[in-house]
Amino acid sequence: MRRQVSALNLSGKADNRVPGLLCALCIAHCIWQAVRLEPRLSEPQSAPAAAPLLRTPLYDLHVTLGARMVPFALYSMPVQYPAGVLAEHLHTRAQAGLFDVSHMGQLLLSGPQAAQAFEQLVPVDVIGLAPGRQRYGMLLNAQGGILDDLMFSRREDGIFVVVNGACKQADIAHIQAHIGAQCTVTPLPEHALLALQGPAAVTALQRLVPGVQAMVFMDGASFSWQGHALYITRSGYTGEDGFEISLHQDGARALAEALLAQPEVMPIGLGARNSLRLEAGLCLYGNDMDAATTPLEAQLMWAIQKVRREGGARAGGFMGAEALFAHMQQGAGRVRVGLKALERIPVREPTALEDAHGQSAGAVCSGLLGPSADVPIAMAYVPPACAAIGTPLFALVRGKRVPMEVCAMPFVPHKYRRAA
Repeated sequence: MRRQVSALNLSGKADNRVPGLLCALCIAHCIWQAVRLEPRLSEPQSAPAAAPLLRTPLYDLHVTLGARMVPFALYSMPVQYPAGVLAEHLHTRAQAGLFDVSHMGQLLLSGPQAAQAFEQLVPVDVIGLAPGRQRYGMLLNAQGGILDDLMFSRREDGIFVVVNGACKQADIAHIQAHIGAQCTVTPLPEHALLALQGPAAVTALQRLVPGVQAMVFMDGASFSWQGHALYITRSGYTGEDGFEISLHQDGARALAEALLAQPEVMPIGLGARNSLRLEAGLCLYGNDMDAATTPLEAQLMWAIQKVRREGGARAGGFMGAEALFAHMQQGAGRVRVGLKALERIPVREPTALEDAHGQSAGAVCSGLLGPSADVPIAMAYVPPACAAIGTPLFALVRGKRVPMEVCAMPFVPHKYRRAA
């Protein structure tokens, strides 16, 4: 089945079986530009130029599969495989793609006060999260800026947290320094993390791990495969249905190979991961938010439950609460929006924007020609006066004013399997 997916290499060599892809070279080029993803503002990336790159437990498998390896978050990671970025993107939307995300940070917060302690650092409801459920959250600084975004689950043994790879050392140090006296903070560097994404992900995974088909979006549960303990959540970073699988590194390659042996599954690199998440309207830390960006500006206030907001039963009490609440009262001076270009010209970060009168109107933070959306798409920060759906804006691309329009996100509908 995977052999029927057309190929596009970053060299621009396209398989002529692909219909209607006259801008294939533009897609490949803009994805390559966008895949230089190391967050610019995260201190843990700083290292001597000669420092050897780290390797995930699947490094040798990537090389065997013919992956093109690139530096990313201090790791050597696959940006694409021989099929090419475009084919990987489209295959994930149509079937199932396997991603190695073992560079990300995994840690466990344990002890009777772990949930209460974690609420001091994140503006979301940790205490009220039911066992076997997962939630999106953010670490904030004292100014209400986003130090990192993360996912966390309530497991039997504590609060399981996954943070971004480029930020993980700083995140773990931050968590340890502020709540290490109230709970046990256990980094899990020996654990790998795999993501299986796409409409056929459940079909492929349930052959190996029966029972996962009963899970719904943001569920988390423990399973076993060939003697290896797995912690699986039904979630991901593509907008598709899918799973993320945490396990000890000793079993990672065997599981990856077993998944790749399924007819629906092919390996997917960072290039397609970036285009998939942008079409889904999902933020990339370092591009679409950073320590100077508040949840209000990033349009992430949906992630802060009422119980933690002003007037809630556990309002505030987290780092940056006073600053964030004040910011909410004052209103944001800029907000994140989605944009679609009205011409087939990719608009990449950090392209400047103008309004219809030629006045400065912010800048693009992520942008490319969406392979599934089949139109140039972008996220940008603009003044609130320019944020309404349908507002015309212009991107300044090599001296040309490219017409764009503010649009709703996601650019491609989410397909999560939610509870009935």
